Amino acid sequence: MLQNEQHGAVLYYAEMESPVGPVTLLQSAYGLCHLEFKTYSEAQSGLSTWSRRWYGEHEIVHSPTQLGQAIDQLNEYFAGERQAFDLQLDLQGTAFQRQVWQALQVIPYGEVVSYKWIAVHIGSPSAVRAVGGANNRNPVSIIVPCHRVIGMNGQMVGYGGGLDRKELLLELEGYLRQPVLF
Repeated sequence: MLQNEQHGAVLYYAEMESPVGPVTLLQSAYGLCHLEFKTYSEAQSGLSTWSRRWYGEHEIVHSPTQLGQAIDQLNEYFAGERQAFDLQLDLQGTAFQRQVWQALQVIPYGEVVSYKWIAVHIGSPSAVRAVGGANNRNPVSIIVPCHRVIGMNGQMVGYGGGLDRKELLLELEGYLRQPVLF
């Protein structure tokens, strides 16, 4: 069953270069719905599969104008001029995943928390592994800052974009390895 019944919908994509490599953005009529650390040609197959799952039959159209606000805000973030994003999001996932992604959005810029902190924050303290799985499926990393979640022991773990990229994002935010907020 499609979560977002938009048969025949148009999704828009744009690409940008960033300090962490190429980024492809995908947007529905309801907001930014996907971010990939790849060029569109590299991401196209995976994006098509993902978007068919959530949007049914649709067309994907190149439109940097449609994604201009997201590109501008990401460029501001990478320049150190933005700490929070003000974008309409169209997050597709299970109810549990969306709950985790909402919790990720309260983690302050430049700070980190553990998977356990997220589990406790959403009222499911024993769901640490499930939180990790939801974190891994975050469709709009950076915007929903899953890179700010690390292991209880302070280790850099579990980032779909790669641990090197996670470390770069945290360095950009001024994070210095310090104790985790449990």
